[in-house]
Amino acid sequence: MSVLVILEQRDGKWNRLSFEALAAARAIAEAVGGSVNAALLGAQTESLANEAAKCKVEKVFVINDPLLAQYTPEGYTAALQQLIEAVHPKVVVFPHTYQVRDFAPKLSTRFGRPLISDVVSVKTSDGRAMFVRQLFQGKLSADVHSSGDPQFVSIQAGTFRATEPGDQAGSVEKFPAKLDASQIRSKPEQPFREAQRSVDLTAANVIVSVGRGIKEKDNLPVVEELAKALGAELAASRPICDNGWLPMERQVGSSGQTVAPKVYFAVGISGAIQHLVGMKGSKTIVAINKDESAPIFETADYGIVGDLFEVVPALVEEIKKSKA
Repeated sequence: MSVLVILEQRDGKWNRLSFEALAAARAIAEAVGGSVNAALLGAQTESLANEAAKCKVEKVFVINDPLLAQYTPEGYTAALQQLIEAVHPKVVVFPHTYQVRDFAPKLSTRFGRPLISDVVSVKTSDGRAMFVRQLFQGKLSADVHSSGDPQFVSIQAGTFRATEPGDQAGSVEKFPAKLDASQIRSKPEQPFREAQRSVDLTAANVIVSVGRGIKEKDNLPVVEELAKALGAELAASRPICDNGWLPMERQVGSSGQTVAPKVYFAVGISGAIQHLVGMKGSKTIVAINKDESAPIFETADYGIVGDLFEVVPALVEEIKKSKA
């Protein structure tokens, strides 16, 4: 059998979750036997395809077309439908990104299959891959598979360690998808100013997240200074966003974004399950809280018990000294 993983790029830059999806695809192939191929869509993606070919794949299918220069759900769906019909993968794997959530259900429906989304691990049963999804904010998990092939799955951020490039490279093959401009109803325009300012926390390597411990909006500059010193994105737990202190796009948790940065600072966050399910896949978690019994310390790799208004400024000062 073969596993096809759909890689995501925008303007010649990778979405790093693509490499986590590659790792998941390899886990699926190893569990049930088979090879891993990848697909890359765009207008001029040859250099990216050569990078992907070094990530333990047998082949990278490149679909280059001017109609794919900018993402549209119709263009991506039509191109990938043709590729899947040609190569007959048993499983199609996506990173669980905003873009994938837009077009993957449409694509899977064309094959009469559901999209099994937000997969956190892979099992086998009777020689078939079973995909584990979390339910009820991580309190339960379910083993899921669809009847018939191909199966379509998206991989939750942070659940698989990203595939690193190797010395040996797979082959790169151009796939001649036939696209018709009349079938693409979406017409991409310049992003609204608000959209240009929006943030995708899933792409951040370092995140500083703030919770109720900040007490009031006027105290936010304390954590903003830490984020600035670290070159990090600023995020928050739900109460901060519900209060309007930070925009909803910066919320992490079950009703916000699911992130998996290299380092996640939880500042003044107690660690409710609703928040933990959105960040527990982070590579390193640093918690700062004055309550030594806060649940966040059970998840954290490093913990500082103390008043954030004392700890954070001291930490910022030390970071600045180390950079001087």
